[in-house]
Amino acid sequence: MIFKPFTKNKPLQKATTAAFHSNLTMSTTILHSKRFLSHSPLLMSATVNPLLFQRQATLTLRGIRPISFTSIPKIIGGAVRLPAYIGGGLAAAGSYVAYKVEEASSYTNDKLGQLKEFGDGVLDSTRDFLNGLNFGDSEGGSSGSSSGGDGGDGGDGAAMVGTATAAAVGLNTDEDPEELEEEEEEEKLLGEDEEDEDEEDTTNDQMMNLTRQMIEIRTLLQEIDRSAETLKLPSIVVIGSQSSGKSSVLESIVGHEFLPKGSNMVTRRPIELTLVNTPNTAAETADFPALKMYNLTNFEDVQKILFDLNMAVPMEDAISNDPIQLTIRSPTIPDLSLVDLPGYIQIEAADQPPILKKKIRDLCDKYLEAPNIILAISAADVDLANSAALRASKIADPKGERTIGVVTKLDLVEPKVARDILMNKKYPLKMGYVGVITKAPTKSLFKVTRGHDAFVAQQNHEYTYFKSNKQEFQHCNVSTKILKKKLIRVLERTMSMSLTPTANLVQQELDETSYKFKVEFNDRHLTPKTYLAENVDSLKLAIKEFNEHFGRVELKSILRNELDQKVLDLLASRYWNKLSQSPSDVKVLIDNLAELNSSKTEDPFWTKRLDLCTSSLTKLGVGRLSTTLITNAILSEIENIVETTQLRNHPMMKEVVKEAAQNVLNTKFLSTADQVENCIKPYKYEVDVEDREWSVSKDHSIHLVKEELQQVNAALQNMKTSIGGRKLNQVMQYLEESGKLNNEETLGFSSSLISRGREALFLRDRATILNLRLKALRSNACKSKDNKYKCPEVFLNVVNEKLTTTAVLFLNVELLTDFFYKFPRELDQRLNANLTEEQVVKFAKEDPKVKRHVELQQRKELLELVLAKIDAILAFQRSKLVPQSTGTQNEGFLRWR
Repeated sequence: MIFKPFTKNKPLQKATTAAFHSNLTMSTTILHSKRFLSHSPLLMSATVNPLLFQRQATLTLRGIRPISFTSIPKIIGGAVRLPAYIGGGLAAAGSYVAYKVEEASSYTNDKLGQLKEFGDGVLDSTRDFLNGLNFGDSEGGSSGSSSGGDGGDGGDGAAMVGTATAAAVGLNTDEDPEELEEEEEEEKLLGEDEEDEDEEDTTNDQMMNLTRQMIEIRTLLQEIDRSAETLKLPSIVVIGSQSSGKSSVLESIVGHEFLPKGSNMVTRRPIELTLVNTPNTAAETADFPALKMYNLTNFEDVQKILFDLNMAVPMEDAISNDPIQLTIRSPTIPDLSLVDLPGYIQIEAADQPPILKKKIRDLCDKYLEAPNIILAISAADVDLANSAALRASKIADPKGERTIGVVTKLDLVEPKVARDILMNKKYPLKMGYVGVITKAPTKSLFKVTRGHDAFVAQQNHEYTYFKSNKQEFQHCNVSTKILKKKLIRVLERTMSMSLTPTANLVQQELDETSYKFKVEFNDRHLTPKTYLAENVDSLKLAIKEFNEHFGRVELKSILRNELDQKVLDLLASRYWNKLSQSPSDVKVLIDNLAELNSSKTEDPFWTKRLDLCTSSLTKLGVGRLSTTLITNAILSEIENIVETTQLRNHPMMKEVVKEAAQNVLNTKFLSTADQVENCIKPYKYEVDVEDREWSVSKDHSIHLVKEELQQVNAALQNMKTSIGGRKLNQVMQYLEESGKLNNEETLGFSSSLISRGREALFLRDRATILNLRLKALRSNACKSKDNKYKCPEVFLNVVNEKLTTTAVLFLNVELLTDFFYKFPRELDQRLNANLTEEQVVKFAKEDPKVKRHVELQQRKELLELVLAKIDAILAFQRSKLVPQSTGTQNEGFLRWR
């Protein structure tokens, strides 16, 4: 898009346009008639103003109908009614128009020759149309009739148009004739530019679409393997010194200031810039695909992000090979693929590493390799012999076949000097040079133009400068507009030439990848989503099996084991434990238990102790204890299930599954605990025991005591084995005789041995007590429930059984059933609905084998997609709908007349 400077009001133009419209009524078909070429009032008006004639012809070709002839009487009538004092002005204006008619005669003849080419088949329709014209009796109507008559030479019509134009011009005679002539000449140049824009609008859309497709192919190839040197299509690599205007050229192409600015080398990473033309949208957006930042509309933010990304490179490194990917979409930019590189420097600064110059050169050389196109930026005020960009491009492209020279700051040198540079003779390049002016001169020291206003000012300044020096720059490629066109065509041609060899390489890579995929994974299709779905289904199936095998029996077993341990702890604290470590206390405890077994009547002491044990058990908080116990058991089992699936290789998913299970269980935790606690309240006050319950609990108590006794004996035997039975006996005997059962210093034995000796004494005494209680449980005294105070182990087991049975009932209904119903749905919600695509891909690639499978499959699919796109373009080219080459050497896209 070219922004042209606005002109002042032009009375001559307005008046002439009105007169022209008043004498021009025709359809598009009239322009195709040879007879019309010699009799139409349109051609007669061409002698008045050739520029307006050219524009009106274009409008008529497009089907735009101008003003009717009948409006002429109104214009003449208005002029007649003007005061007499402007009569002199009318005469002067008439003389001026006559002068302009003579000056434009040669231009009109050229245009007449062009229009005659359109008359090839509508003679009859034109004759009927002209014969059917009917005008009024007014003066303007007579003129129109004569001009439309058959066989006239058009002279009278021209005279009338001149008179009408003079009358119109006479309405405003304050303008200087020289100023009017200058403005009309400027209008001619603007008209020529509009013709150029029309030509640009008719650019081959198919070629533009192909260019965009090839840029998409290049992006896909980079996605397949960024480090690959063979699988790539060309890009336009922009190089130049830091003061050559490299960034300004890119910004003038885009139309925005977006590149980072600064005095201390702010471009430290390559910027891979992809321009995408979006004709059907009004918004201009920028994307950073690698950062997952999309649809940025504020280009100041884009500039800040680029600045931060570049400044993230440490100063000691100065340069990074890691590129920044930036995509800009706009209806005013062409489809291009550009790479902005750090500018060449002549010498390193004091705060820069000594090898900075070499690092910049090495980085640029990597991008300058074929088939990339080199855009060498040089300033016009610096001798091209000293251009770092041309020197580097000469090394990478010795024949100059891939290099386009761009000369900036043309307004800083004489036009003839600039022309000598652009004529491509002193340092020839096969693609030639393009001259641009990327910055407008500063008008004020106190106001800095930025953003879009700066772009408009630059375009206007460039346009005005080249227009004013059109003779010097004739047959030269100048302006940003020309540069855009040249880049589009050169990139399209270069990409087209690279398609066939690239297709062959892609085919080779595809064959190799397909073979590996078949050998390693047997052509099994797998995507991150399908892999996740398979694992979720496998997990839900395992949970279903868990549900079938985890019911009341399992709940009761878990809870009963825990409460049995609580019963043993209560018995130990109330009946089995010694008051101290003194041997006398042990003897007293044994005597008391023997007395309990031999008592014949209910003893209040032992009855009170049993009530205290029962109260401690029922008021233990069985509701929360049992709910916590079952919740932990379920979570533990879920973790075990996960370990049996492929999810064991995915820490993130294991955590998600655990959180899902906890969330479901927590929703029912408090209510379940309250329900259980409410249901066991009766047992806190009174426990009724039946004979059957007593008998079952007696057997269970004997089993518990025997199991406890076996564990104590096993622990004591292991201690004797590890220390030695004789030595352990010596330590135990020493402790008993000396009475040093507390943590006192001892001589002759180590502290660790003394500690083990005390533990052995405890185990020996506990075994003695358990043997005593086992004997009591087997006695006749414990056969009846009436002797419950003599057999506290049996009674507490009866209570334990009642608590367990009641708790399990509500745990199964309130907690377990709800969990197995909600948990699979919670998994679907968390693992399918809430996970983003990036998280799914990250999940799949946590497993090295799956990562290899997915990446190999994605590579195969991308190669197939790229090959299909390339084949489609090649087939399109073979059908000759688009030529293989769309440009010529040093082609002139814009000629200044």
